Amino acid sequence: MRSDKKKELLQRRRWRIRKKLYGTVERPRLSVRFTGKNIHVQFIDDEAGVTLASASTLNKLTPDREKLGANVKSAIIVGKLAAEAAKSKGIAKVVFDRSAAKYHGKVKALADVVREAGLNF
Repeated sequence: MRSDKKKELLQRRRWRIRKKLYGTVERPRLSVRFTGKNIHVQFIDDEAGVTLASASTLNKLTPDREKLGANVKSAIIVGKLAAEAAKSKGIAKVVFDRSAAKYHGKVKALADVVREAGLNF
């Protein structure tokens, strides 16, 4: 399959998922994005269009960030950091946005860690 076709199908999956999800101040959208090397997590209020809290493998506060990549082990670490950031902002409930990624492997590991930290999906 051509790379431009793959990108188009990926974008369509993202749009299909995003039209069903909407974050508010009381229940922000937990957006997870995996690149080839990094993991990015954001808590987004779609009404105001603002990011309330975030965590990433690139964040300066992340321990051993040079050794982290886009894998399950790193997803667990970033999930814990994201949950701590959300708790500090007073976030208890979220809407999970997996960004067209299938719910298994690193996406599932990150979601499980965030749930264990006390956030409700």
